[in-house]
Amino acid sequence: MNQLLEKAVEAVRQMRPDDQDKIARLMLSLAEGDQSPEQTDPKHLPDILESLAQLRRGEFASDADVETVFRRFGS
Repeated sequence: MNQLLEKAVEAVRQMRPDDQDKIARLMLSLAEGDQSPEQTDPKHLPDILESLAQLRRGEFASDADVETVFRRFGS
């Protein structure tokens, strides 16, 4: 195991058990090459559908908008 993965595993060890399970499932999914879609919480579906509609309409954030978000929340 390389150092970066060891660091990640150590960080996960500090998490709550249910969060550890989520990370473990994701890691196994990636390691096994699982390409099945992620489960989506139904409460997020309206936002996802709106995002897809914006994509179809060609409505994208400008470079300036993206830069503002990265400055505000970090990159």
